[in-house]
Amino acid sequence: CRNAPGCLENLLPIITASIGPPSGIIAGQAWESEREIDLGQYHRSKTGALFVAAAKAGAVSVGGDPCPWGVLGERLGEAYQIADDVRDRVMDPASLGKPSGQDDFHGRPNVVDSLGLQGAVDQLRGLIQDAVDSIPSCSGASDLQRLVLAQAERLAPKDLAKFAV
Repeated sequence: CRNAPGCLENLLPIITASIGPPSGIIAGQAWESEREIDLGQYHRSKTGALFVAAAKAGAVSVGGDPCPWGVLGERLGEAYQIADDVRDRVMDPASLGKPSGQDDFHGRPNVVDSLGLQGAVDQLRGLIQDAVDSIPSCSGASDLQRLVLAQAERLAPKDLAKFAV
């Protein structure tokens, strides 16, 4: 941080908000025990809160305004969860690198159950584009946009689309 004492003072509220209730990862995990949930809010809380914190913390660490970066974190976090739901449904354990079918096995909320596979893939693509479009104007914005797209491709390879038809 450019101003370490001031930076820490600005980072702590961002980090604590990403962890606890009402919208941090702890809240998101707790939603897994509910019968009916708002799937988008669940995703934004479960993982999105951490992505928001990371995006905002990056801005704070260089002396910038964290607010414009929140949308990027929200979209990336929700996209990550959707990609995870899709991968859990369609990939074999060897390719996935962990057991597949765990959402169904544990009865976890899943966007594929809610929207179908094609709907989930379409929503994922829309969130990635929204994330790229939300990147604030800054030095390196085009590099960050390319990085987001490259990571999205790595997380949800194009060959997943063959399962969605």
